[in-house]
Amino acid sequence: MTIGVRLLPGIANFRRISAGAMGAIVALIVASSACAAERSGQQIVQSLCVSCHGTGVAGAPRIGDSKAWSERANKGLSGLSKTALAGVRQMPAHGGNPNLTDTEIERAITYMVNQSGGHWVEPVSRTAAAAPRSGEAIVAAQCSQCHANGKGGAPKIGDREAWLPRLQQGMDTLVRSAINGHGGMPARGGKADLTDDELRNAIVYMFNKGTGAKS
Repeated sequence: MTIGVRLLPGIANFRRISAGAMGAIVALIVASSACAAERSGQQIVQSLCVSCHGTGVAGAPRIGDSKAWSERANKGLSGLSKTALAGVRQMPAHGGNPNLTDTEIERAITYMVNQSGGHWVEPVSRTAAAAPRSGEAIVAAQCSQCHANGKGGAPKIGDREAWLPRLQQGMDTLVRSAINGHGGMPARGGKADLTDDELRNAIVYMFNKGTGAKS
């Protein structure tokens, strides 16, 4: 008896793909994996590093040993991560997993340091776009320098009467004015890394401050 096999669309042509094209497909798959959300330090440690650092195998500093980690922590994250990336003594490069990103290595180190008495901040991703900062955070860190007390004629935070004439021009016009700078206010409020959306968030927050409206 002959069993017929019906190929899905496109599968029948799979054998016609050249070696070069196949290599490109594999590269895309690898790149897509690399762009996936990077794991936390705890996840990396529990899945890999704990096999040696959990018990101190072959002289590896044991997680929780504050004395062992404090001596190493003096090198700072850059020094420790450089060693981990290159490998040291019986620990292979990248902890034995070449697919780990530099950030994941740094996060694993940070987690182990913190579990051993440290207070380091886990590194942010180098590949994922940072989440937009809230209007409140931006205003507190930057805009309040002038808008808190109306320095140089800046409309005060929460002063709707001062903000309304400006908003009547349209939010896009007001944001563009903040991007380019206006009067005594420098471009992007003097903080070059603010995105257009973050500037918009800051303006909305200053207009709504005290009203209970969400910004």
